[in-house]
Amino acid sequence: MRDPAVIRMLPDGRRVHMNDGPIDLIIEAKSTERALRAAYKAAARRFVSILDELCAELPLLRRRSTSSSPEPSGSVARRMAAAVSPYCADCFITPMAAVAGAVAEAILGEMTRAAELDRAYVNNGGDIALHLSRHEHYSVGMVERPDSASLFGSVQISAGSPVRGVATSSWHGRSFSLGIADAVTVLATSAAAADAAATVIANAVNLPGHPAILRTPANEIAPDSDLGAIPVTRDVGLLSKPDIELALRNGQQLAEELRDRNLIHSAALCLQGQVRLVGSSQDPYEFESSSRSLQHA
Repeated sequence: MRDPAVIRMLPDGRRVHMNDGPIDLIIEAKSTERALRAAYKAAARRFVSILDELCAELPLLRRRSTSSSPEPSGSVARRMAAAVSPYCADCFITPMAAVAGAVAEAILGEMTRAAELDRAYVNNGGDIALHLSRHEHYSVGMVERPDSASLFGSVQISAGSPVRGVATSSWHGRSFSLGIADAVTVLATSAAAADAAATVIANAVNLPGHPAILRTPANEIAPDSDLGAIPVTRDVGLLSKPDIELALRNGQQLAEELRDRNLIHSAALCLQGQVRLVGSSQDPYEFESSSRSLQHA
């Protein structure tokens, strides 16, 4: 039996922290006090059931997605499966690649159905679902790697933008990666879509067979990993400039393909201090740190 879910208001009196096993959320909304109470109550009510709902279908969610995969039963699981389905013909991917974004979306949906909010976000370990009403915006800071507080840029997301999800994937992160990116941050129309895309782009930032990269079968580190015996990145040594360029180019080419397919809005790829952006010249990336940014990775 696991410990009960923890739901608490943080000391700043503005943000709510929710934790249940591997799910760790930071939630904040802007509205009237009455609306905030209703929204946070709805979030808490839904939150306590999500982990059990996902665990009930875990064998299916850890299985490789294919065009003939059975549809999961739970609403969050179905969102996960839909987010990874565009990639299943081209690479190994399971619905777990979108779990963090899908959970964030589900909680945000409960909040916006329960109350009228000016803006709100649900941050699930760096994968963020956003709600923005007219004239509202968020500034999202992008870190060089998950274990660093160093920002390499920020992006403004306004109500008029199609972006409602932000996600980052990295070999440094809490999930395994097949690639070597220090950070791949993706903006998409939903958090689950951003989560899935960040995973596949980060996997593509890679140098197969390079001697400076240490890889280990995923199931030797975590026996129940959905990746099975697929080698995952455990360490990346100092790379030459041409190696960095090649790895980033591999990821950038895939990100451009996904943008052309309307699967993502834009992306930022970071490897050993070098950054590549994918998006139109109108994408509002601002390469400056800001203490007011919604920092994530």
